[in-house]
Amino acid sequence: MTSQRPYHHGDLRRAVLTAALDVVAADGIGAISLRDLARRAGVSHAAPAHHFGDKTGLLTAIAAEGYGLLADTLAEVEPDGVEALRELGVRYVLFALGNPAHFEVMNRPHAVRADDPELLRQRARAGGSLRGGVARVPAERRGDLDRAVLAAWSLAHGFATLYLSGGIPAPEDPAATFRALAGTLFAGPAQH
Repeated sequence: MTSQRPYHHGDLRRAVLTAALDVVAADGIGAISLRDLARRAGVSHAAPAHHFGDKTGLLTAIAAEGYGLLADTLAEVEPDGVEALRELGVRYVLFALGNPAHFEVMNRPHAVRADDPELLRQRARAGGSLRGGVARVPAERRGDLDRAVLAAWSLAHGFATLYLSGGIPAPEDPAATFRALAGTLFAGPAQH
């Protein structure tokens, strides 16, 4: 008796993305195989290629989705000033810790199509949210906007990367730890 695979899958694209995220979380980007993902989704080996073209197309879709999720997360921050900056960083860190597979793919620019329109759009949304939050910090507290954006991003990204890689001991409360770090970086001029 042979098993028959259904011709139509309810949401093949989502099923393949979910399976790919599971593989990346467990074994890294290098373990991605469209054939294996098709098997996991219970469809023909050619079905994922129909949606993504190839492995690079799949990883590009994951990165675009990740940047979109990050942009949505950052857009939820409302306060102004240094508090907004801290909360943007907290949201960035919590996004990375809660979505490690997305985060890994998003930060592998050689693995994706850098000119993909959806990837560019979502990356710009996330970057705009970060830049907008930094711009809400008074200029006398943050200095040059471009440098402050780079500093804020570096702090949040570095903390998240060190945490995820095991490079630092996992703090009991990553959000509180990040708030303290951000407070150190953007504490303003020293009082004498």
